[in-house]
Amino acid sequence: MLPRRRHELPPTAGLPAHWRDLLPGRTTLAPAIADQLDVPLPVVTCSGSAALMIALATLHQRQPLRRRVVIPAYTCPLVPLAIHQAGLEPVPCDVRRGHFDLDPHALRAACDERTLAIVPTHLGGRIADVDDALAAANNVGAVVIEDAAQALGARRRGESVGCAGDLGFFSLAVGKGLTTYEGGLLVTRSEDLRQRLARTAAQLAPFNAGWELRRGLELVGYTALYRPHGLRLAYGNPLRRALRAGDPVRAVGDDFALPLPLHTLGHWRQSVGGHAASRLPAFLTDCTARAHRYLPLLRAIPGVSVLEDAEGDTGTWPFFTLLLPGPQARNRALDELWTAGLGVSRLFIHALPDYPYLAGIVPQADTPNARDFAARSLTIGNSPWLADADMKAIMQVLEKAGV
Repeated sequence: MLPRRRHELPPTAGLPAHWRDLLPGRTTLAPAIADQLDVPLPVVTCSGSAALMIALATLHQRQPLRRRVVIPAYTCPLVPLAIHQAGLEPVPCDVRRGHFDLDPHALRAACDERTLAIVPTHLGGRIADVDDALAAANNVGAVVIEDAAQALGARRRGESVGCAGDLGFFSLAVGKGLTTYEGGLLVTRSEDLRQRLARTAAQLAPFNAGWELRRGLELVGYTALYRPHGLRLAYGNPLRRALRAGDPVRAVGDDFALPLPLHTLGHWRQSVGGHAASRLPAFLTDCTARAHRYLPLLRAIPGVSVLEDAEGDTGTWPFFTLLLPGPQARNRALDELWTAGLGVSRLFIHALPDYPYLAGIVPQADTPNARDFAARSLTIGNSPWLADADMKAIMQVLEKAGV
């Protein structure tokens, strides 16, 4: 077994906060992101799931007879919860074998005249096949909402993700790169749609002093603890307690409950995000350089495949997503790595139909590829503190596990 470390690496690369970010200032978050991504001014929300709810409510006003939203069967449980809270029906669609992209045949079978939206998902900084989703949506008169919650800064053929479909959203949660300790951004090229999204946001998400105080305190805590000496307390110890209790869902933070918060992101947290946004481009460049240093080593491990970008796409690298030869190999690797403080983890524990607490929200569906992806995948955090010695230790375990 690997020796216990005194410090803890995070499972995903969040932008480290500076104390000066907390100083009051102008709410420059939306203009800063619009300038960096070369997109129209985004609508700011309190979370990525709130952004999705606001988008769905806006779209449903124009097409009230359409209630079904097609989503990947392997994605964050917050997605079907947000759809359900919006009064609509999530439809899990199987993914391609060995990938998180919607399977083309399953996608077309899932879409009909009741479909309001299709939600292709850019997962872990990797870029989804939006073109296929657009073609399927066009066939039935639906819209495409790009879930770019984990891909702020990624570019598809030179253009920011989130803009190829009708609209898209980003998350500003912890570990997503830039954070306001929860927060979200809605983007669209349509000025009419943007205005409608802003009106819906104002109606559905009023200011809530209690939530803003809570998130503000959590943001201060993030500023203090998001570094190796603090992450052991904030992340590592709770992770190990959950695993000892036999609760991997709680260990990765997949345990959510309704109702999801829906309120305005306050001016102070927006100013904090605006301050931090000035460092985001350099941070993403550093993450990409570090990823390109380690990718050849990970590719060389027998039996291990690494999710990468298609030609012409430039994703972000909050973590590496690996597929091992089978569930047994993956579990052997995690037995040593998950609690070792090296930033190795799982993304989502189950395919959506397999979460017990989603019963009654996500219908049962035949999703063998999504279940296979959940059973064979693990992630390696690509934080600024990942060192060559750490990667060497991880690779030795992966090489041994795949035998």
